[in-house]
Amino acid sequence: MLNRLEIGQATRIVVKVGSSSLTRPDGNLDFEQLAHITKVLTSAHQNGQQVVLVSSGSTAAGIGPLGLSGKPREMHLHQAAAMVGQSRLLAAWEAEFAKANITIGQVLFTAEDVVNRRHYANAQSALSTLLSLGVIPIVNENDAVVTDELRFGDNDRLAALTSHLVASEVLILLTDVDGLYTMPPKFEGARLIEEVRSMADLDSLEITSRGSTVGTGGMRTKVAAADLACSGGIAVLITSPENLGRALTGEPVGTWFHPTGKRTSARKLWLEHAAQVKGTIIVDDGAASALRRRGTSLLPVGVFAVAGKFSSGDLVEIRQMDGSTIGRGVCGFSSEELTHIAGDKDFAHGLRPVVHVNDFVRARQGHVVH
Repeated sequence: MLNRLEIGQATRIVVKVGSSSLTRPDGNLDFEQLAHITKVLTSAHQNGQQVVLVSSGSTAAGIGPLGLSGKPREMHLHQAAAMVGQSRLLAAWEAEFAKANITIGQVLFTAEDVVNRRHYANAQSALSTLLSLGVIPIVNENDAVVTDELRFGDNDRLAALTSHLVASEVLILLTDVDGLYTMPPKFEGARLIEEVRSMADLDSLEITSRGSTVGTGGMRTKVAAADLACSGGIAVLITSPENLGRALTGEPVGTWFHPTGKRTSARKLWLEHAAQVKGTIIVDDGAASALRRRGTSLLPVGVFAVAGKFSSGDLVEIRQMDGSTIGRGVCGFSSEELTHIAGDKDFAHGLRPVVHVNDFVRARQGHVVH
């Protein structure tokens, strides 16, 4: 999709709404805002569009009932708030969509779901099935079970990755302001940026990373999510919930990010952006050249050294002997196993790669690409 006028014709859209847009200052859910968003998405659904809603707010919705003074910093309190708030949040969405006889389905992800091949395939299949049945999936990170070491970090990135997973044509990120500005909107002279054709257009801007008192992301996380989505051929719109209805009719609201790349493997993008590396594999120059220049798997003969402790199936970074990063991939051996077979050209299981080409993403100019 190259033009915002085409949003109304999009077959599949992903809409992400943040915690600050769904909660009142007292920490309780903002049912009026939730009803407004539901009404707009109901209209899109009834017009034949498949809608995926990425909804933050589970932790924020648990703050009030637990009597907490604000967003919890400790993981155990964060998880407790998520456990209390998730049911409240889902019940609120369910009640609103039920008014139009629309069924919703809860989909909770962890970053581990996209590292494990079987989990990833199941997630993709589950979302496709829900959409084919006319269900609106409500996606969120499973805050009740995630750890600091293995989490998406913010739902803006989760929304971008979900957009790749379901092959949506457009991602709409809803936030407290009506788009991206040249400076914080509270300052005189701030100007709305109506469209972005390349991320290089934003190099001169200072984009805040500060999120709200109940959320995890600021405008910086939304721009990063837009970059991720656009690089895979998905258009992105950043705007406010109040503008959602106008946005879906193609009106010039918010900030429109044009796609900058072509469709690519969702799995590789998820591996790149959602997973945490557990160790490092250093390869010789021959293997480095092969990995950089053409699609190939990494075999034990090309491994020079192993750093860190990891298990089979973990994500690892692959570096050249000079320290430069080649890419990252899912390792087929544990660090202990790999240490014993590194550099062995006669290894009996030579047909079993260290990193399969389908589980490898290549780095270039400071970024990781497929």
